[in-house]
Amino acid sequence: MNSFNRRQFLKTISLASVAGAFPNIVKAAIIRPHIVVIGGGFAGATAAKYLRHWSTAVDVTLIEVNANYNSCILSNLVLNNQMNLGQITFNYNILAQQYGIRVINDWVNSVDGQNQTISLRNGTTLGYDRLIIAPGVQFLNVAGLDSNRIPHAWKAGTQTTLLQQQLAAMPNNGKFVMTIPAAPYRCPPGPYERACVIADYLRTNKPGATVTILDANADIVAERQTFSQAFNVTYNGIIEYVPNAVLQSVDSDQRIAHTSLGDYRADVLNVIPPQSAGEIIHTTGLANVGGKWAGVNPLSYESTAIANIHVIGDSQGTGQPKAGHIANAEAKVCADAILRLLNNAPPFAAPVTNSACYSPITATTASWLTAVYAYDATTGTMKVVPESSGEATTHTAQNYRRMLDWANSLFADTFA
Repeated sequence: MNSFNRRQFLKTISLASVAGAFPNIVKAAIIRPHIVVIGGGFAGATAAKYLRHWSTAVDVTLIEVNANYNSCILSNLVLNNQMNLGQITFNYNILAQQYGIRVINDWVNSVDGQNQTISLRNGTTLGYDRLIIAPGVQFLNVAGLDSNRIPHAWKAGTQTTLLQQQLAAMPNNGKFVMTIPAAPYRCPPGPYERACVIADYLRTNKPGATVTILDANADIVAERQTFSQAFNVTYNGIIEYVPNAVLQSVDSDQRIAHTSLGDYRADVLNVIPPQSAGEIIHTTGLANVGGKWAGVNPLSYESTAIANIHVIGDSQGTGQPKAGHIANAEAKVCADAILRLLNNAPPFAAPVTNSACYSPITATTASWLTAVYAYDATTGTMKVVPESSGEATTHTAQNYRRMLDWANSLFADTFA
């Protein structure tokens, strides 16, 4: 929308309230702003849905290269055959049919922030009034690593299937070795959860097999108490945890991880590479936090580099964790702020987000972790609320049942 049309829009609609946490539904408008969302994961799909859920006066286009989304959440349960990919795969039909979101399955070649246009691989150019980018993460190069043979399985789908097949073919007394990159990376407790799930699977199906965790970090990054107990007690003699093991290169033919602490040969090698914001963040000029992540205003998630572009989910550089649950929360804050900004009102001044997850520790038990973040006006950052954050004291069967409820609720809130 050009400036003339934007003024028309602001004259012709009035959001009934800007004082509450969320905007009221706008019933009609003569001129309709166009909001484009790039990326259909927990961040992007939620933002698109709630923009239309809260306002019928805006047009929303969701651009996602894939027709379906494979959830990373619960994907470790595919590795031990407790779930299949079909149970954690979602499409965008409900978002299109029920919420009137235009869904385009294509690749974004480029974003022109000055002219507010997007170029797609099919040759189409789209204009936008506000753009939300939620591309997730991209993997940084590791010398010698061929992920078609040494899977990361850190983006669910064919990689998950490949790692599952390699585990099934692993011999008794075999060695499973996995690497964890330096933080920040997607899903802080995820690698430790994976080690537990696989150790449990091997204990039952591959007698004598072991798990070695090569962690580039100095200590367990998330749920330290729970995972320390799991490694030292539950899986004593099966899991070996090695901190400060920085991956330097990989021999994909011999399945060897070359690290700062020496070489580790594996029967199955699982390398989770270092990460940064998705490619489109870099090519658009938004990666202004350490050259890896997108700086944003936490009140609206608007980029600090280019106006009218918002970045949510794993690519944002606010210091909040990179995970599905909090991506869903950031999306709602962002959607609310955009609707307010389109009505020439400031974003809500005190946003709160929540990062929560459950981690399976065995085939029947799980732990949990939660952290609440609140906006600090003095520093302009999101800070942890200590009294609202914590982790499970141990892993239980009750937590396992709640894990499934939590995941299904999140899936429904995003895709249904």
